Amino acid sequence: MDIGITGLGRMGANMARRWLRGGHRVVVHNRSRGPVDELATAGAVPAYTLDELVAALKPPRAVWVMLPAGEVTERAIVALANLMAPGDTIVDAGNTMYKDDLRRAEELKARGIYYVDQGTSGGIWGLELGYCLMVGGDADVVARLEPAFRTLAPQDGYLHCGPVGSGHFVKMVHNGVEYGMMQAYAEGFEIMRSKTEFNLDLHKIAAVWNHGSVVRSWLLELAEDAFRQDPHLESIQGYVEDSGEGRWTIQTAIELDVPAPVITLSLFERFHSRKPESFAAKVLAALRKGFGGHPVKPA
Repeated sequence: MDIGITGLGRMGANMARRWLRGGHRVVVHNRSRGPVDELATAGAVPAYTLDELVAALKPPRAVWVMLPAGEVTERAIVALANLMAPGDTIVDAGNTMYKDDLRRAEELKARGIYYVDQGTSGGIWGLELGYCLMVGGDADVVARLEPAFRTLAPQDGYLHCGPVGSGHFVKMVHNGVEYGMMQAYAEGFEIMRSKTEFNLDLHKIAAVWNHGSVVRSWLLELAEDAFRQDPHLESIQGYVEDSGEGRWTIQTAIELDVPAPVITLSLFERFHSRKPESFAAKVLAALRKGFGGHPVKPA
């Protein structure tokens, strides 16, 4: 399949590599030349402008946008729409607010261009393990793009959730749940660390919980790895950012009159982490680095 992608950051570059491994023809674009040149050596077709990206693809074209949510993505989609033709498709694979998807789809529909939203989970591990994909869009358009989706995803890791907006909506809630899970682990480990007379080994506890326990998970494996490398997480600050999805989940819960106290409090704890230092916040920072390659602040 012919695939175009703009945005070769931590996840975008690895998505391109996974497509190349799957035998697809991949045209790559990025604001800076370095990632484009690097992927060209791996077999991708380099494009140093969006014009070159669109021109290098065979109609009907499909271009994935893997950029930070907000104005950067908005500008890229507008620019692509001005270069693409009726029958082409733009796929937003970043963490976009689903209401923006609904608006964009209507705007592009008037020009005969299709829009698909791809909720993408898997972080920096997606290249080897695959990405969990939650996709929204017209059924016939999504079906046409399925070879690309199935190459990115592990077995049973891809779902067409429904119409435009549904993929990012499901991914938004997924990230809200993630906030709550991470916060529960962080608080649990802080409680155990505070029981100083037991001198508990948090690395060993995380390891044993990952064997048969009902709380075993990939996040807990990341905690185990973090404690193995730095038993007291002394090398990082407990400063935790949020990238928007938790806030959107809570706003949506309010709109739908759905109580979501755990997710709400987990977001507020991230705000708290930006105040005086806490060990729980250090755990959160270590987990985000582990699964997504997010930067941590050195102590």
